[in-house]
Amino acid sequence: MRLRRILFWLLFTGGVVAAIVWGFMPRPVSVETAVVKRGPLQVSVEEEGKTRVIDRFVVSAPVDGFARRLNADVGDIVRRGETLLLLDPLRSTVLDPRSRAEAQARVAAVEAALKRAQKEVEAAGAEARRWETQLKRTRELHAAGTIADDVLDEISASAERSQAQERSAEYAVDVARHELEAAKTALRHSAAQQSQKPAETVAVRAPVGGRILKIVHESEGVVDAGEPLLEIANPRGLEVEVELLSADAVKVGPGTRVLFERWGGEHPLQGLVRIVEPVGFTKISALGVEEQRVLVIVDITSPPEQWARLGDGYRVEARFILWEGENVLQIPSSTLFRHGEGWAVFAVEEGMAERQPVEMGHRNGLITEVLSGLEEGDTLITHPDDAIDDGVEVQPR
Repeated sequence: MRLRRILFWLLFTGGVVAAIVWGFMPRPVSVETAVVKRGPLQVSVEEEGKTRVIDRFVVSAPVDGFARRLNADVGDIVRRGETLLLLDPLRSTVLDPRSRAEAQARVAAVEAALKRAQKEVEAAGAEARRWETQLKRTRELHAAGTIADDVLDEISASAERSQAQERSAEYAVDVARHELEAAKTALRHSAAQQSQKPAETVAVRAPVGGRILKIVHESEGVVDAGEPLLEIANPRGLEVEVELLSADAVKVGPGTRVLFERWGGEHPLQGLVRIVEPVGFTKISALGVEEQRVLVIVDITSPPEQWARLGDGYRVEARFILWEGENVLQIPSSTLFRHGEGWAVFAVEEGMAERQPVEMGHRNGLITEVLSGLEEGDTLITHPDDAIDDGVEVQPR
């Protein structure tokens, strides 16, 4: 029994010591790995953009008037020169009781002035006839030699003056008659009276053929000269405007290739940068940060039948291809870390981590081009932490 007890304690003590030794033994660090490979690589800038028509025509009212209701809808096709709507003359004002009484009194006053002018014509005519008779007698006496020349001249001037006064009185009658017609017109043509004469209308015509994109003034009503009525454009002539950060805009230029993704179609669309505007502007981001942005205009080069459902103001995701290669030695950017003045990675060699300096090329955020330091097929540790160092035993997960 004593021998068994001693044997038990010896085995127990040996197990505890073995467990302690096993617990303190270094273990391989579990790591995630990636393989160096060759393949296509693109360096790009992505930003949200929207489509817009290249030539947009705003149809405005040529004169002040009363626009009739527009019998058209957004998307309707119009032809060049087609009448879009008609402009009637502005409606006359409504006469309230006081205004109507004043207008009637003005008619009566002008009628009295007309009668007075007619009487003045009669008086001027009688005076002209009297001087005409007097001039006839004076000429007979002058021919007989009984009246001097200066008397004849004086009588002739008086006769001419009387005739001019008669003509002036007749003109005054015409003026009074027109004033009477104007006064009666103010009573006859009010908004409450229906005119029997057709009003003059101005036809507003389409400057080009296309589709109606926007209707600004649909219902009938008063419009001022130059007021927008509707917008017309050809929706097949589309371009894309993208607001790039100024730091990204300097990397692109005319001719840069663009891919339009997540626009609603099955395949990306192709495009080329046409112009990078030379003026930037400040825009507040969703996080409240001021950003300097530049407007970049891109032409869609894919066949029109592929993007026939796109319209004005549609959202697209634009990816500007800054650089691309077909057979590029590449690694995940998550394997890189700073080492001295350059960059390095941890390669897995026979279960051990080995620090390896590398020379990088192009980067697109997730993938980095390797110029030297690695070969295709090498296994690298991704996301290395402080537990990884040169010579540490590792175990890939």
